[in-house]
Amino acid sequence: MVGEQVDRRLAAILAADVAGYSRLMGADETGTFGALKAHRSHAIDPAIASHEGRIVKTTGDGILVEFSSAIHAIACAIDIQKAMTERNRDVPANRRIDFRIGINIGDVIIDSDDVFGDGVNIAVRLEGLAEPGGIYLSRAVHEQVAAKVAATFTEVGVRNLKNIDIPVQVFRVSAHSEGPQGLALPPLIGHR
Repeated sequence: MVGEQVDRRLAAILAADVAGYSRLMGADETGTFGALKAHRSHAIDPAIASHEGRIVKTTGDGILVEFSSAIHAIACAIDIQKAMTERNRDVPANRRIDFRIGINIGDVIIDSDDVFGDGVNIAVRLEGLAEPGGIYLSRAVHEQVAAKVAATFTEVGVRNLKNIDIPVQVFRVSAHSEGPQGLALPPLIGHR
């Protein structure tokens, strides 16, 4: 690969998965599968399309989406979580399908229809940190959206993410705000 031209672009990456998916499948495979398909077709996929996202790949319980704008990515994540709150309203707590979402913006490598690189890896690691129904994003995304999106941002702190060399400052998003909110960014701890 030395000397070979690599196709790259700047992208906002949204990674989402279902919290407790294995437990849900163990309790009711058919019901969980059917509910997840319904959520995808009636809430998730329409939100992605309406915010100009491109589904890069799906797994049994997860989805990776590319956006050309961090604002589109965060607006999509908020819409997904709001829709899931409504869809779960009458579902018993132990049967709810709750997504965890991580968003990062960065330079990614494009290979056919797939994306690779730290821009993707950080989004996936942030998703793993998020609580069920939560949205976590990197400082890079926060800088792009804080004053432009109707949400509240709470600093979680600087986190060392698995297999990521540089610590990442993490923010939690609350989609229940009435207007744009932003927090002043403190200096990044442990950074040069």
